Amino acid sequence: MKSSVIVAAAAVGALAVAGCGSGSSSTTASGATKSCVASVGMEGPLTGPVAVLGQEQLHFAELAVAKDNLANKTKIAIVQGDTQLNPAQATTVTQQFTSNSKIVAVVGPAGSQEVEAVGPLMARAGLPFISGSATAAVLTTGKYPTFFRVVSKDSVQGPQDANYIINNLHPKALMIVDDQEAYSTGLVAAMTPIFKAAGIKVDHESVSQKLTDFSSLVAKVTPATTVVVLPWQVASNAQQLGRNLAQQHKKTVIFGTDGLFSPGTFTINGSYVSSFGPDITAIPADAAIAATAKSKYGNFGTFGPPVFAAQHVIDEAIASVCKSGQTPSRANVLAAIKNTNEPASILGQPIKFTPSGDVVNGKFFLFKIDSTGKYNLIPG
Repeated sequence: MKSSVIVAAAAVGALAVAGCGSGSSSTTASGATKSCVASVGMEGPLTGPVAVLGQEQLHFAELAVAKDNLANKTKIAIVQGDTQLNPAQATTVTQQFTSNSKIVAVVGPAGSQEVEAVGPLMARAGLPFISGSATAAVLTTGKYPTFFRVVSKDSVQGPQDANYIINNLHPKALMIVDDQEAYSTGLVAAMTPIFKAAGIKVDHESVSQKLTDFSSLVAKVTPATTVVVLPWQVASNAQQLGRNLAQQHKKTVIFGTDGLFSPGTFTINGSYVSSFGPDITAIPADAAIAATAKSKYGNFGTFGPPVFAAQHVIDEAIASVCKSGQTPSRANVLAAIKNTNEPASILGQPIKFTPSGDVVNGKFFLFKIDSTGKYNLIPG
């Protein structure tokens, strides 16, 4: 797959003859000013079964780089890499990125299974990368020293979701279904012991992401099974499972994790979805960004804003390197990312990283879908 370079259109005119300014540029021995120029890779599922989410992530990365280029007088370009939420494809994209010396950092990839595939490649290349949606707890155990994320992890999400189900939905029996990917199996491993400790009968099933008819799976849902937990990444699959439940007249509640947060795709009335990101339209400080995003790209969910946050962290790291009189490189941008300490962000919370790459004090949000398909935040 080929990659293409996008310089955010909103910034091009203002930056045509501008460098980094007095605070964001380096000076050569002859006194000439060197512009603050860098490329950032963006890995996301730009096509394929979850392209709507990947495109949302790309759009918010573009919004961030345009805003930051104007504010910092930088010339940061985005290099697109379409992973299709596939580890093999993500590996191919990463090989292209690591061999491109102009790329000093990467936003993405989206899925935990992709991070596991590309983490060693990024580490060997010394290439920092920040995901806005990869939540598997294993990713920040030290295996991938150049990896960061601006969202919380499944060791937070799993127990939080499991305890909500226990305390509010009160099932005596439930089904939990993994989709055979690292993200999904990790959440199942985090949630199942909590369910069993609460005395709930658990039916653990497993299906492929490529399956599109869940009639045989739904047939296993008994009258006692009042909740079906889906830690999945393909929202259209959850929508089809919901249809199959209705076709077989099964009265059960679907509870999805963050991979299913997709308004307009997963719309089963009465279902629950947790999310690593907030609804930024409800955050007053984000009103301008939300309005710009909606006017340029239409409606959006919670996958885009964390990528905006990730891109902004990288943009600020690059700008800080330039302000120190250095030329951006993978090593000095990585060092700057490690020192990130933003008191506020688009996500409504500060961004600072632990030594292992986790965001400090990350949390998840819970939504319930109504009869119109709207996702309503559950206070908590």
